[in-house]
Amino acid sequence: MAATTMKASFPFLMLLGIAFLASVCVSSRSDQDNPFIFESNRFQTLFENENGHVRLLSKFDQRSKIFENLQKYSLLEYKAKPHTIFLPQQTDADYILVVLSGKAILTVLKPNDRSSFNLERGDTIKFPAGTVGYLVNRDDKEDLRVLDLVIPVNGPGQLQSFLVSGNRNQHSILSEFSKNILEASFNTGYEEIERVLLEEQKKETHQRRGHKDRRQQGQEESVIVKISRTEIEELSKNAKSSSKRSASSESEPFNLRSHDPIYSNKFGKFFEITSEENPQLQNLNIFVNSVEINQGSLLLPHYNSRAIVIVTVNEGNGYFELVGQRNENQQGLKEEDDEKKEQVEEEIRKQVQNYKAKLSAGDVFVIPAGHPVVVKASSDLNLLGFGINAGNNQRNFLAGGEDNVIRQIHNPVKELAFPGSAQEVDRLLENQEHSHFANAQPQERERGSLDIKDHLYSILESF
Repeated sequence: MAATTMKASFPFLMLLGIAFLASVCVSSRSDQDNPFIFESNRFQTLFENENGHVRLLSKFDQRSKIFENLQKYSLLEYKAKPHTIFLPQQTDADYILVVLSGKAILTVLKPNDRSSFNLERGDTIKFPAGTVGYLVNRDDKEDLRVLDLVIPVNGPGQLQSFLVSGNRNQHSILSEFSKNILEASFNTGYEEIERVLLEEQKKETHQRRGHKDRRQQGQEESVIVKISRTEIEELSKNAKSSSKRSASSESEPFNLRSHDPIYSNKFGKFFEITSEENPQLQNLNIFVNSVEINQGSLLLPHYNSRAIVIVTVNEGNGYFELVGQRNENQQGLKEEDDEKKEQVEEEIRKQVQNYKAKLSAGDVFVIPAGHPVVVKASSDLNLLGFGINAGNNQRNFLAGGEDNVIRQIHNPVKELAFPGSAQEVDRLLENQEHSHFANAQPQERERGSLDIKDHLYSILESF
């Protein structure tokens, strides 16, 4: 009887681990009820023309109250065709910029200086709030794809961008100042200021000029415009390349592959730059990782102790399962219905839920801290992850040879926690000889191992 009591009170986190090992949970949800998946069509298009687009994914907390700590974070996806430039602007947000594919020139402006960088796939850099910059696709054939983690400085959901040069959709930041202020600031008459710096708004002014420049020829509302090869060559002069050896630069780009992978075998590779390694990430308390899972392989069940990870599918197709509490997509009940709210929350605490979804390029999924997750690759799969609250995070695996927290349980506790003996549990865990990544097809197992799995299923049912 004492043993039964001990098992029932065993830490909730261990039950989550058992859920993965047993591959069973309370009934699964459909994708549309899964608060952890954000399909690519959830991105909001901020701008689009024949040269490219800018799309935003924000308001994670509207899907589930578990994402309250993500209120101030957004993802910005940028795509541009060859020989194009994203015109100069500044925003009230810090950016962590990562090149997903293609080749770029990023120019960062300071009051008395400017720096240009040649960027390629995997290159990462912090773009501080208020910095003026512009981005060029320098490749002749390949589209440029960039993903930014956006952290507004003025408040959650308050992202504002300001063009240094104007267009019909959005005026220049200078155009909103009064005429006398501009004349005094530039010590020049307003007509000259308007002609040289500002987007002319009056039709008769366009007619008076008698010609149209390149921006006015079908690109009046553009923030992504064409640029010539000659102009690209001029911008690339003195541009630095990212460091492939070090990730410790305070202001220059670094590459996610600048270090050896932290996990690697024939089934996959896991690259990560932490806030402890890179000063650009340190102040934001963020890590960035890139995960490659080969077709037919698994990133084994694991959870993060502190970090909330926002994961984007860069390439390929796959599938993920995440274990959480039942009804984590619930937004909460009205305050006046406190009694019902408490009953619902108590019911939620008693149950574990399996959330699963297919993954395609452009999809995003979020892994809250403490929530075990596994990812399977249907084709070669490349994932990009931003870890929020990354300091002192520990990644704990629930299967595999290394970094497996279940292996660390004392044998007497194994006897109390699991229906099988400690020796049977150890034998089951040793069936998986690989660490971190493994074959997604289970190998033939002895009947004794299957009996343990059946026991694990029954103990989960009791919860």
